[in-house]
Amino acid sequence: MNIKEELIQPLGTFKFWKELVIMTLGMFIAAASVYYFLMPSNLVVGSITGLSMVISSVFTAIGIPVKVSLVVTVINAILLVLAWLLIGAEFGAKTVYTALILGPFIELWEIILPYKNLIEPGQTSVMGDPWFDLLCFVLILSASQTILFHINASTGGLDILAKIVNKYLHFDIGTSVSVAGALICCSAFAVNPFRMVVIGLIGTWINGLALDYFTAGLNRRKRVCIISSRYEEIRRFIIDELQRGCSLYEVTGGYNGKKNVEIQALLTQNEFADLMNYLKMNDIHGFITAGNVSEIYGDWNSKKKKKK
Repeated sequence: MNIKEELIQPLGTFKFWKELVIMTLGMFIAAASVYYFLMPSNLVVGSITGLSMVISSVFTAIGIPVKVSLVVTVINAILLVLAWLLIGAEFGAKTVYTALILGPFIELWEIILPYKNLIEPGQTSVMGDPWFDLLCFVLILSASQTILFHINASTGGLDILAKIVNKYLHFDIGTSVSVAGALICCSAFAVNPFRMVVIGLIGTWINGLALDYFTAGLNRRKRVCIISSRYEEIRRFIIDELQRGCSLYEVTGGYNGKKNVEIQALLTQNEFADLMNYLKMNDIHGFITAGNVSEIYGDWNSKKKKKK
């Protein structure tokens, strides 16, 4: 299958249109966080938007007014080539869409409700304090980034660089965002006082932490281990009702020396609740442990549940 067929084939699927709606809403929200909390306060948080604000300010200072939205679009267009070549056609195609609509969405928010109408007399930003502006921006943007990363897309810009580092160096996505963002923040020394640059660096660090937190929550699964003499009933329930796989291990009790079987399975939170309810309703006793797993590699997420 060539690249053209690979891109055209998904157009007729429900998955494509669902993800298109998710990407559009995600970028609409991300654009709002940039327009209402980043631009009025002139904060330069580690992002391509922050770098674009620096470039726009420099050009304006020398008498060449350039809109931030235009600089964002140009830089993203360059980075999209890297996304396509180094990450893959699907990620590249999705990021082309999300990156190119960020600038227009910023302009759209300016038409819908200019942030100047929200700034009270005596204030310099929407929230009136750079720390509040920073927190609002980071939390909203991190949530948007998490949703897009989950469907193999991104907001473009810095996220492309972070995704490349995440893929090839296997760093946490939040760490990748923080390191690349910190370098961009330093460019703000050209237009901002030292205090504002430090606030931007702290915001970049918080962005990485929030992104890792949201990602872990979105991908969280339960690793369940059960030792019970009625393991066969439990195995059938996991396979037939929950439609999940499981592993069986022969174990020996350290206290009494008796042999038994341990079942291990990776379940969603709802599936785990169904399993525990099944054990309670059928009076199945055993030794049960459960822990959270935030990353799974392999075919667990991509396998389609079999029909009953």
